[in-house]
Amino acid sequence: MMPETYLSRAPRAAAVALTVSAALLAGCSSLKDMGTSMSTLGGLITPYKIDILQGNVVVREQVQALQTGMPREQVQAILGTPLVASVFHANRWDYVFTFKRQGQEPQMRRVTVFFDGDALARVEADELPSEEEFVASLDVRRTSAKPPVLEATEEQLKAFRDKNPAPAATPAPAPAPAPTSYPPLEPR
Repeated sequence: MMPETYLSRAPRAAAVALTVSAALLAGCSSLKDMGTSMSTLGGLITPYKIDILQGNVVVREQVQALQTGMPREQVQAILGTPLVASVFHANRWDYVFTFKRQGQEPQMRRVTVFFDGDALARVEADELPSEEEFVASLDVRRTSAKPPVLEATEEQLKAFRDKNPAPAATPAPAPAPAPTSYPPLEPR
């Protein structure tokens, strides 16, 4: 029998290497999913994501306060500084608002005001909530649980006094006597 040489082992090594690399490549996508599920403990715990609020909050009452012919300064006093005021579109201001919160659909609203010179010509806006509706949409995560009672009953106060007796009062040290003469304010 002939001894095994490097050339006779090469096809077997290539086949093993090809099989191992194919298995690793096939597992890449499942490893990604496994890493995600492991970081959230199987999807039971999700990482905290902060709320992202961008742009100008413009509510229905603000847009209703606008009137054609208003000067730019008055429009800015009602709506605030525009998010986009392009040099190329000097007669147009865009107010864009986006709000992203974990577990909710992102909100996006747009209000565009058009000017004729310095006077307001028209307003184009998405469906806007009233101020009350907008504030209510921010409090969605709050539970309507009954607030805790912040007053103690007489029995609770007595039990507290029994567990925590007041320390013996020690007399305060006598204050130092005030000086009777003061140095002069200006040299003589």
